[in-house]
Formats: sequence, structure tokens, C-alpha cells
Amino acid sequence: MPAARIGTPLRVFWRIHRAFMRLTGGRFGRIGPMDALLLTTKGRKSGEQRDVALNYLLDGDAYIVVASYAGEDRDPAWWNNLKAQPEAEVAVGGRRLKVRARESEGAERARLWREITGKDPAYAEYQLRTKRRLPVIALEPVH
Repeated sequence: MPAARIGTPLRVFWRIHRAFMRLTGGRFGRIGPMDALLLTTKGRKSGEQRDVALNYLLDGDAYIVVASYAGEDRDPAWWNNLKAQPEAEVAVGGRRLKVRARESEGAERARLWREITGKDPAYAEYQLRTKRRLPVIALEPVH
């Protein structure tokens, strides 16, 4: 199955999926071969809460997400929000957790990228569509 492309059908799906994730408290939301979580960030311009449903990979207690934006040449708004304010919340498995975002680098990023693309090859296709290096972000619980 080819990787998704940005367009009206994908945007409609994202809107419905986000609503479903809100409704279920993040209990259900698998997209393809990966589980999904609901990330809530603070808008860097508006200051308002913004939700996005994202596929994730669990690495220890960190939730690993990719700022792929389906291979577009710009970062998704949620990643720009996290760069401005790394504290956020995730709803996953019916619970809400406070997290802090950080971009993975070096050997850690390489390891996580192999795991992510091994689980869902669409991410490798997204990387081929853009000149930017897709950020791999660790959402680490704040204890």
C-alpha cells in the first residue's frame, strides 16, 4: 500500500481520527501497523491547545513519533509547537501523561529510524519525498 499524500481525503481522515482519539481517551486509534496516541501541544502563536493523532513506537517509557507530515517539505505545526514549548500531554491507552519532547540524534536516531521504518515502510517513502531530514522525536514522561 503506498504511503499517504497530503490532500483533502487525508485531512478529513486526520480530523475524524483526532475526534475518535479524543472520544476514546486514546484507548483506540491504531493506524496501519503502528499504535497511535493523541498529542496535545500549546500553539506557539495562539497559545491554544492543539491536538494531533500520531503513530508511535514505544522505546522504554518514551513515545517515539516522527514529524513526517507525509513527506512534505515543511515541518508539521505540532513539531513547530513543540520546538517552541517542549512540554505537552499525550493520551494513550486511556490515560493522560505529561511529556517533554526532544529530538533524537546520532546513534539513537539511527536505531529508532530503523525500528520505525521496519514497522511501517511508509516513513521511508516520506523521507524520499522531501529534502529535509524527518525529525524523530522522543516524548518522555515527566515524573
